[in-house]
Amino acid sequence: MKGFSSKKFSIRGWIGILFIIIFWFLNWNLSGLRTNLLFFPLWLGYILTVDAIVFYRNHSSLITLSKKGFITLFFISAPAWWLFELINAKTQNWFYDGRQFFTDIEYAILATISFSTVMPAVFSTAELFNSLKWIKKFENRKPLFEAGIPVLKFFFTGMVMIILIILFPSYFYYLEWIAVYFIIEPINYKLNNRTLLSYLTKGNWSIPISLSLGTLMCGFFWELWNYYSYPKWIYDTPMVNFFHVFEMPLLGYIGYIPFSWELFALYNFVTGLIFKMKQDFILPDHNF
Repeated sequence: MKGFSSKKFSIRGWIGILFIIIFWFLNWNLSGLRTNLLFFPLWLGYILTVDAIVFYRNHSSLITLSKKGFITLFFISAPAWWLFELINAKTQNWFYDGRQFFTDIEYAILATISFSTVMPAVFSTAELFNSLKWIKKFENRKPLFEAGIPVLKFFFTGMVMIILIILFPSYFYYLEWIAVYFIIEPINYKLNNRTLLSYLTKGNWSIPISLSLGTLMCGFFWELWNYYSYPKWIYDTPMVNFFHVFEMPLLGYIGYIPFSWELFALYNFVTGLIFKMKQDFILPDHNF
């Protein structure tokens, strides 16, 4: 990093790096069941490190903008990912090798703790990409919806996707990674919650792109750190189950892009409906 000064790099960043080194090593080298206890501190290390880099670049970050908002992300993240686990109960695209060694209650508690890191990791990484100079070039592009946002078409398209997933899971399982967005986004729009659609009507593509790149980066580390973990997830993806990068088929990484939009939509739905939080805590836009 050009002009990097360790004196200006926050202490949480050094703690995060230490966590990554320690818990990555332990997770890959300890025998027996270990990921159930080491997944959370490993990803907490990642989150703290990325947040510190963002603060170094911007003099602000998720943690410094709102500690309460940052902590709330963990509580929203877990039930958000359980939604995708519910859909996967029908599609059966991944399963957890090692799940058999835990009772249902043990699994639910340990999995919830692990799932709580998804949103903090994704949004912290999206903040990192949004801090890059070249991303600003996408703030003033051609609007996507010049004739108005087709809200009802979005919603009914999402519902059709869900029906197809339920009826033909082997052929339409991949729609899981976009269907939730198509359903929740128009609801957010009607509730005057923050939406990606609102940005796209203004020609601001920087936030959707930052989210997409942030989730792809997280996806790489999810799959990397999962590879020698135990318990670990393993995929069964009909039609694209080839050219694996770690456990994930190469084409499967495409799903991380719309998944970021789903997370953003779910976050704004929950914060707008339940927590009544200021929604531009994530990827703040002063013109929103």
